[in-house]
Amino acid sequence: MKDNPKSTPKSAPKKRAEGFQASNLWTRVRDYLTGVYNELKKVYWPDRRTLMAYTAVVLVAVAIVSGLLWLFDNAISFLLDLFFKAVA
Repeated sequence: MKDNPKSTPKSAPKKRAEGFQASNLWTRVRDYLTGVYNELKKVYWPDRRTLMAYTAVVLVAVAIVSGLLWLFDNAISFLLDLFFKAVA
């Protein structure tokens, strides 16, 4: 019978022998922040007019959805009140 390579147990990950080093931590933090800064330079930042238009679209959409939720909530509440009055 041939052994299945997926059934063999994997070895445990090796623990770091060096321990905590502040210089290594600061190097990693600096590298991370440098990467974040470089990625933010690639982002498309909209101008003020576009930003205002997108904000207006979002606010109108939120108002419409909240109005629909209020309408459905009141309709279901009304129907449940009628149901409980009929059953009770």
